[in-house]
Amino acid sequence: MARPIRVFDGSFGRLQLVEAAAGDVPQTSPAAQVVIKQEGGDLHIRVDGEAHRLTRERVVFLNPGATSQVEFEPGTAPTVQLLCFQASADWLRGSFPAVFDAGGRAFASTSENITARIRQLADTLVVEVLNDQFLSHERLEFMLQELMLSIVETYLARRQSGSRMWRGSPFADTRIRRALALLRAHPNKEVNMNDLASQVGLSRSRFYDLFQLSTGRSPRSYLDLLCVESAIAKLSSGTAKIAEVSAELGFSAQSNFTRFFQQQVGIPPSEYRRAAGKPNTDPQDESQG
Repeated sequence: MARPIRVFDGSFGRLQLVEAAAGDVPQTSPAAQVVIKQEGGDLHIRVDGEAHRLTRERVVFLNPGATSQVEFEPGTAPTVQLLCFQASADWLRGSFPAVFDAGGRAFASTSENITARIRQLADTLVVEVLNDQFLSHERLEFMLQELMLSIVETYLARRQSGSRMWRGSPFADTRIRRALALLRAHPNKEVNMNDLASQVGLSRSRFYDLFQLSTGRSPRSYLDLLCVESAIAKLSSGTAKIAEVSAELGFSAQSNFTRFFQQQVGIPPSEYRRAAGKPNTDPQDESQG
């Protein structure tokens, strides 16, 4: 059996970070599942008898009832770390009813090339779940919703016409989906929401109303979560100074970013980076972050 490293349950279903080993017995997926490789050698996942190569550049989808088994290539490491998201059917239908209808096989393709956005979300989710003492349920569900929204937009749109695929979805309004894409592309606290509303063809008041209906959050609250996600991704990878992360996210002063990050996450950014295993190399960061 795969060894669970972290397990999270909620209305979204179950998110697991697992260590899979050679010889693991076949597993039947009780729900729609997304499998992303995080660490270790490349491998194959045999899904309903068909082998699919899984690398950091690929993502595997399992429909409910699909049987899967990990198969390692000769000479590769005997274990691998996988991020597995079993999404609740009710949770999926609440956001994408026309795609994940009862009993349907939403994933027409078992394996796809991973996008930069989904790769970033997976990497950030792993950092977050390994530092779960700082992870809020709100932030976890937000990232999982972003993951599924990216999957639907990227891989499933080809199955149906756009209007039909989004029927009944809170994300049906193309103007709000465009606004979300613009916010994701450059999360920055200096975003002018009036300008964003104008870019997608809405008045300010109508934009705020539709955004709240679609996402359950205000545009500013959604942007805050995107900024936190981006900050964690930057802090936990590479050697970017905290001042550089602060500037990239549009904060006028590093102290403002530190205060924002601590309010959102519970600890200063310098402490989070240490907890994530990326030592701080800049003494000035230590004094201000």
